[in-house]
Amino acid sequence: MSSLEELEDESGDEVETMTAAEVLSKLEEAWLNEKFAEDLLEAKTDLVECMMEQISEMEDNIHRAKKGDFKVSIHRLEIDRIRYVLSSYLRSRLTKIEKFATHLLEEEKLRKDDEPSKLSPEEFTFAKDYDKLLESHLRNLALRHMPAHIQTLDPKQTAVRPNLDKYVFLRVNEDTEGVLVEEETLDTGEEIVDMKKGDQHIMRYRPVAPLVASGAVSLI
Repeated sequence: MSSLEELEDESGDEVETMTAAEVLSKLEEAWLNEKFAEDLLEAKTDLVECMMEQISEMEDNIHRAKKGDFKVSIHRLEIDRIRYVLSSYLRSRLTKIEKFATHLLEEEKLRKDDEPSKLSPEEFTFAKDYDKLLESHLRNLALRHMPAHIQTLDPKQTAVRPNLDKYVFLRVNEDTEGVLVEEETLDTGEEIVDMKKGDQHIMRYRPVAPLVASGAVSLI
């Protein structure tokens, strides 16, 4: 990053001070996790807002710079790179919200008050509106032509859900012991692995999903 002004990320009563470069690094990690995860991850709204502010500051610096300054070209390239990461991250989330809208809204209904929402307020509003439009389209297109007893849409039966058993590549960020990779069955015993920092693995997404959310592993 060309600017390393300190940014504050508030979480509860704790304040974590990060440079713009550190915020970008975390955003890039969130981007790759979101890109390769099967389900929708928790929104990193603070990181997005911080980088949007950083882009604005960098553009102001460019406007104040002298014409012909070589640094301007470097700053513009950096801005383009950040914008690409931001747009790809948000596009990945939007694609999942459209695909799993009904499922995400059902999850939101069951979410406890002390659990963080996967959706930002804006994403939640979009998901509700999209789900309503989709249901209305299905009714006008097909359901209204069917017998009355099968015109009801049951979200539990119609919702598209992510395939959590798909295999993913991951890198271990923290030593993690006792990860249950496979549960015990009639044919095989349970499989538990210890993962060391720096290791890379390929395994089903389901058992490592909580580790992705906590930051103990990153998807690659």
